[in-house]
Amino acid sequence: MTDTVKRLLHNLGLFGELSDADLDKLVDMAEEVVLPGGQVLMQEGTPGEALYIVLNGEFEVSKRSGNQDVVLATRGTGEVLGEMALIEDTPRSATVKALRKSTLLKITKEVFQTLIGSSPSAALSMLHTMGARVRNTESMLRQNEKMASLGTLAAGLAHELNNPAAAARRAVDHLKGCLDAWQKAGTELASQELDRTQLSLIETLSARIASPSQTVRDEDPLARSDREAEMQDWLEERGVEDAWDLAPTLLARGWELAELESLAGRFQPAQLPVVIRWLSVGSNVYGLMGDASMSLERISAIVGAVKDYSYLDQAPIQDVDLREGLENTLVILAHKIKGGIRVKREYATDLPKIEAYASELNQVWTNVIDNAIDAMNGEGEIRLKTSIQDAHAVVEICDTGPGIPPEIQRRMFEPFFTTKPPGIGTGLGLHISYNIVVQRHGGRIEVSSHPGETCFKVILPLRLSRASS
Repeated sequence: MTDTVKRLLHNLGLFGELSDADLDKLVDMAEEVVLPGGQVLMQEGTPGEALYIVLNGEFEVSKRSGNQDVVLATRGTGEVLGEMALIEDTPRSATVKALRKSTLLKITKEVFQTLIGSSPSAALSMLHTMGARVRNTESMLRQNEKMASLGTLAAGLAHELNNPAAAARRAVDHLKGCLDAWQKAGTELASQELDRTQLSLIETLSARIASPSQTVRDEDPLARSDREAEMQDWLEERGVEDAWDLAPTLLARGWELAELESLAGRFQPAQLPVVIRWLSVGSNVYGLMGDASMSLERISAIVGAVKDYSYLDQAPIQDVDLREGLENTLVILAHKIKGGIRVKREYATDLPKIEAYASELNQVWTNVIDNAIDAMNGEGEIRLKTSIQDAHAVVEICDTGPGIPPEIQRRMFEPFFTTKPPGIGTGLGLHISYNIVVQRHGGRIEVSSHPGETCFKVILPLRLSRASS
């Protein structure tokens, strides 16, 4: 090592207070490392066993967030890399890669501990450096997390909107052909010589097929198949063409065989097939119109829930119905609440609206419920409960997952702490939730957990204090 290296170290805030003897000792114990451009110096998630000082060169610091790498900073000559993981004895929180050929001074954990023990001022300087790094990293990742959450929200909404939109389109496409068929069936029915009693019955049937109150049996596929076969045989015996196609349609639109049998005694044998076809096609037309209407109503409900969830075009502070916020959050996360996941609601009827930053509270519900869904791995129950206790509103979100170990519970609200693999979580979701509840609303957030149950309890004042708002 040269005197140039010693001067570089001496000018660093980290080592500026070291004596010449300590600097000599540090230089003697440290190791010089040369990296070619493009090589990774440290990988996110790996053990932090050393820190590095850049003697010359340039490095890119990035963190995996979702499906992308977020560049946090570029480090050059005279800067320190990797000190946070070394001090906290935690895995690397970011990946560092050489942008060009670079030379570093490697200081191992043993050497660093010797340095800290001999110079308290160096330890204090290190804390200042870490604080600045944490603030910068958290700021960038907060913004990226917002964008990642927006992307997740958009993907979920696209999934939720696609199903009713596709159903509406299928109904409309099918409706075109059915309308033509119904017009032909109506023309053929008009050509029959029906008496006044029969015409009156046709009017009654017209009202019946247009009624939205028709109900369909909830039965297993085998029983339904047997009923379709029975109706098909009955239709074929009476000369109804395409009975194999009409039978499932009639059953699907709520017609029972007993009703058709009653019609058989009211029309001539030659008239009955015409009436049955008109009945089947007409029922299908109104049924498809109902399917399209239900799909469009579902789309409208989703859009309305998103608008309420985000509180678009509204003041940041609102009188908030906590039940509505939780329900809107469930709509947003509906694409993940599938399969064996059940939601149990226990909403207090006497809970008043509270004064709150509405959209921020919805971020809290989203973070906690999303974590609960992930914890249960597709099987279990989420319980949502609201109550009022000691003039505070209380929201409890519980899941039946494996529970959170005590050592993790102690750290779960820390920034960047996550048990998920690199790129899956930034470790900011619960930290942000904690800040929203405690700092923004003057509330509390508590966690209790054991195998089979984890509960997050959010306690909020009914009105915001001047300090929190």
